[in-house]
Amino acid sequence: MMRVVLDANVLVSAIISARGHPAQIIARWQAGDVEVLVSRAILDELERVLQYSRLQRYLPSGLAQRFVRQFEKRAIWVDPQEQLAVTARDPADNRYLECALSGGARYLVSGDEHLLALREYRGIPILSPAEFLIILG
Repeated sequence: MMRVVLDANVLVSAIISARGHPAQIIARWQAGDVEVLVSRAILDELERVLQYSRLQRYLPSGLAQRFVRQFEKRAIWVDPQEQLAVTARDPADNRYLECALSGGARYLVSGDEHLLALREYRGIPILSPAEFLIILG
């Protein structure tokens, strides 16, 4: 089974819109086509981002909380042992790399320009949602 780490921006986009590449990735995960890895730091960031007032108008009542609960239960939990300092501009991006390395991810999927600029890290390709869907077929 292909293991993948999804950036918070991919997850938030999937919650906000049932259409689009991020939602298609979540649907493929829910169908059992991929395994999604998560760490405590990633879940904390997701929960923090979902509290942004600018996002609240796009989130139907309770939808974000239901998604987070499902994500917590169905994702594969990883406890990264290595602390990285690869992206200095946004240190939170390092948490995704740590999770991907520790969990044996095959891909890291992100819409974040700092992560996408790396293209890959230690053999793990960093792809946009659209690029990842092409690989999934």
